[in-house]
Amino acid sequence: MGKKKTSIGAWAFIWGGYSEEPIPHEEVVKKLAELGFDGIEVAAFPPYLESNTRENRLAMKKLYDDYGLARSGLAAPFPSPCTSTRDEYLDAVKSNLEICEDIDIPKLRVDTVDSPVAVPGGMDYESCFSKVADIWRESAELCEKAGRQLIWEFEPGFLFNKPSEVVRMVYKVDHPNFTTLFDSCHAHMCGVLASRQLGDPEVLPGGVVQFAHMLTGKIGHIHLIDSDETLHDGDTSAHAPLGTGVLNFDEIMPAIAEAGYADDWWPIDLCFWPNALDVTADSKKHLDALIAKFGN
Repeated sequence: MGKKKTSIGAWAFIWGGYSEEPIPHEEVVKKLAELGFDGIEVAAFPPYLESNTRENRLAMKKLYDDYGLARSGLAAPFPSPCTSTRDEYLDAVKSNLEICEDIDIPKLRVDTVDSPVAVPGGMDYESCFSKVADIWRESAELCEKAGRQLIWEFEPGFLFNKPSEVVRMVYKVDHPNFTTLFDSCHAHMCGVLASRQLGDPEVLPGGVVQFAHMLTGKIGHIHLIDSDETLHDGDTSAHAPLGTGVLNFDEIMPAIAEAGYADDWWPIDLCFWPNALDVTADSKKHLDALIAKFGN
């Protein structure tokens, strides 16, 4: 196992403060290369991927290759795993796997899509939970056959965000190719502040460290970012730049390692942070310091 590799989610430059005027894709890629990032976490959304055609996918790959950026994962559009049909969801998986194949991306991210404050579509809780687990089990199998990992990002903005729900879901899916995307900021907002939980709040006395330990063997990807303990527009976590929030990474990084995460990729996620590109360089310095301390 070599030194950890750095990347950052490209969606930070098309949403949030940039939603009215996204930063041009090549400008972002050039900047990341200049800052010494090893790779990029791909955002398969307009305007970076206007439509999922092979021509557009290959053009995206060429852009990354030209600037020497490998790919750590893919965030792409998905319907709700709870309210869509099985075929609709699996078709989306197959479509996004084409992106993974053509752009050489090892991991495909999913979430539950629906709001966390109510079970959607008139379904009862257990029926919804089981349907999501069943469709993700099939999705994980499709991804495995395609040589890609399926990773679930839990967060305050989406259904099933309590720590016990996250653990229960990953064990209910029960597929070796299905794991969680452990975002340090989301883990804090879900496990410490119990943000936007359905029903009685669930708080972990051991915080993010305890949450990571609860997912031992089930963390397939990470996002490293700080928390100022707020939500973006009252919805999901505000991803504060590294070094500006309350998180203790001297405790969190060993816990993630103890939970079995051994992948070389350590991505940053500045999703929804205003003027994210302006703080990327400083977050990269903090990430490099974490790698120097914990990543060799």
